[in-house]
Amino acid sequence: MESLGLTEDLAKIAVISPTDIPKVAFTLRKGDEPIGHTFHQLITPGMITFHRPDFQAVLLLHLSSTSCRTHTAKRLKTYLYGQGSASKSESSLLPIHLHFQDGTTATCDLLIGADGVRSAVRATMLRDLATKAQSEGHTQEAQEALAGVDPVWSGLSMYRTIFPSQTLSQQLPGHRVLHDPMIYVGRNTQITAYPISRGTGINFAATRSHWEQENTLFEGPWVQDVSRDELLHAFDRWEPEVVALFQSIEGLNRWAMHTVRPLRSYVSERVALIGDSAHAMLPYQGVGAGQAIEDAFLLATLLGHSVTTPATLSRALKVYDAVRRPFSQHVLETSRENGQLFTLNYPGLTFGTPQENRDAKKLQKLQDLCNRVRKNWEWCWLTTLDADLERAVKMLENGSQ
Repeated sequence: MESLGLTEDLAKIAVISPTDIPKVAFTLRKGDEPIGHTFHQLITPGMITFHRPDFQAVLLLHLSSTSCRTHTAKRLKTYLYGQGSASKSESSLLPIHLHFQDGTTATCDLLIGADGVRSAVRATMLRDLATKAQSEGHTQEAQEALAGVDPVWSGLSMYRTIFPSQTLSQQLPGHRVLHDPMIYVGRNTQITAYPISRGTGINFAATRSHWEQENTLFEGPWVQDVSRDELLHAFDRWEPEVVALFQSIEGLNRWAMHTVRPLRSYVSERVALIGDSAHAMLPYQGVGAGQAIEDAFLLATLLGHSVTTPATLSRALKVYDAVRRPFSQHVLETSRENGQLFTLNYPGLTFGTPQENRDAKKLQKLQDLCNRVRKNWEWCWLTTLDADLERAVKMLENGSQ
């Protein structure tokens, strides 16, 4: 964010101004019983929370109006090299033709798909790769490519809403979520809640898990408006302070959370995938958007390098893939693991009934749980993009991939 010149404006919209001083990022509490139990405080340097629209507004404020042309309400349908099929040698010379759902078209030399979990760029790219692999007799590789075309249901659904802090304060004065980000864990259920918009609002997200249905087809709309009663039924035995959160809600949506299977590559010729189109992940590290930004920053650095020319675009993309794909897929996997931990479904760290959860063995499981959560998350404050950026630039300059 410092390199992009965003620090000052982001500090204005953060609940707490950015700092490297360690502070409590989240308090973990087991809440699926009449009397909850706080078992860990995750203390980290530099982790801050934003309301997504506020964050997007800062990005748009810094977008150059002279070097960027923005077109809204456009959704890509497919793309082709030239006007139709072309051999690999031919496609390296032809413009990429974009076909949008509204019937319009455009051309480009380089296509970067940042079109989300339902990415049309990913679908087209992987179908093309599957066709090529099949024609060369690589049936398994073709099947693997086709498996990544469509997103898959994680088996998890999330109830999401934002409500005024004042409403919660009226329900339960001094509620800890008014000033502390909280993660409440429970059997097959989990809640994350924290203040946003400089403390005037509460971001609320509650998970109901069905891990046995992971990687299946979800029937019905991905996002639905639902009643508060559905939420109360799913969390019917939770502690009073969580019930106060529920009572503060006026309206909410249920999201069927989908992910993308790990891909063999994020690039093909002059097409690249970034963000959710490449590695849509579960939200249990809160870093999906951050990973997209790191993708874009590293890719932009490579594309802006003097070594990169129209003739060497594919080399820059291969370096991007070699550096970013392993790291982002590691984050994808640890985010999934955190989801298992928060819903008490991680192998060896499952729990029985709430009445059984007070003995020393259960308390040790909670300690083991938070140790794994911290281990999964520590890359956030122990690493930066700088080392990977330097490695990528050296690979580009040396001609390696």
